[in-house]
Amino acid sequence: MTRTALVSGASIAGPALAYWLNRYGFAVTVVEKAPAVRGGGYPIDVRGTAVEVIRRMGRYEQLRAAHLHMGRMTFLRDDGRRVTSVRLDRLGGAGGGDTELPRGALTELLYEAVRDDVDLRFGDSIAELDDRAGGVGVRFASGDAAEYDVVLAADGLHSTTRRLVFGPEERFHRYLGHCFAGFEMPNRLGLDREGVISTAPGRTAVLYAAGNPDRVHAFLSFGRAEPPYGAFADPAAQRELVASVFAGGGWEVPRMIAAMRTADDLFFDVVSQIRMPAWSRGRVALVGDAAYAPSFLSGQGSSIALVGAYLLAGELAATSDHRAAFAAYEQRMRPFAEANQALADGGGVAVAPATRRGVWLRHQTMRAAPLLARLGGLGGRVTRVKSALVLPGYAADGAVRSG
Repeated sequence: MTRTALVSGASIAGPALAYWLNRYGFAVTVVEKAPAVRGGGYPIDVRGTAVEVIRRMGRYEQLRAAHLHMGRMTFLRDDGRRVTSVRLDRLGGAGGGDTELPRGALTELLYEAVRDDVDLRFGDSIAELDDRAGGVGVRFASGDAAEYDVVLAADGLHSTTRRLVFGPEERFHRYLGHCFAGFEMPNRLGLDREGVISTAPGRTAVLYAAGNPDRVHAFLSFGRAEPPYGAFADPAAQRELVASVFAGGGWEVPRMIAAMRTADDLFFDVVSQIRMPAWSRGRVALVGDAAYAPSFLSGQGSSIALVGAYLLAGELAATSDHRAAFAAYEQRMRPFAEANQALADGGGVAVAPATRRGVWLRHQTMRAAPLLARLGGLGGRVTRVKSALVLPGYAADGAVRSG
């Protein structure tokens, strides 16, 4: 009998998981609260082991075709005076087919891989779960109901499915002391496949031009002792908070604040991780940011989501016992996930140094970046961690596993 799976979330981990489950013979439904696949968005990286996942999907050429070929990052003082410029391929341990691409290009690639083979329910979400002996009863927000052999949550840092099964997010949320706002704005400076960073103590402004001559990605990040819980569901409060933190800023900051106030694509969040003692309960399991969000300080969120989806699907295909599959998935994935989460340790200091001395030290490190790269001292840890997991091979029907 065909096994059924409900995947919650259609961003990165969800469609990747659906692809592999469908390949292994599952009947897959994907539910996504957004009305359609979310395009656009800031640039992201697919690196290390995750590149091999895309290769095994047969989508590597599409991935590389979307590569941004970014040039340099220029570092400025808070008044706009130049400190130094560094080639971006010297900052992240690039190589082995690693790819930087627009987030929307990756989500579209994954959507195209599954849209004809799985049941996609946009504009809906899980409202209730009843994990019983023979399956999981699901009631959707739309009022529809169904039962599945397993439910797999790929619905992000603030996962509703995780809350329904494991309890409030606060139990697993590790706040890393920073907040950020991202949006697009006009490319007034004529930037071309490059980034510019202006830093003051505790706050950083970034313009990142990813190939569109008319628009740039703008980021405003800042340190904050406690998460601004009151602003999470209130865009007006988010705009006021960011504007107050950056008041009096130099360089392009006043124009960035003005653009943020009217941006229709504002994305505001905290820099956080999810740390959980277990990623499954009963017939429900978590994958990607819902289980082990590493934060953007690691640069590995999309990559470990792809790897986790591959492993979870493969282990489910390898046995009819969902408990054994979930245990095997966690055994393989947890060391890799935790190593990638550790990349964020201290990352906040680099993103938004809290003191003028911290800003100065960051600038000196960037000045030395070419020499450090030649000596293997820049990006070396990232290079090791991003490829630390060797993917097992799963047979098309899931019956044989190696690796």
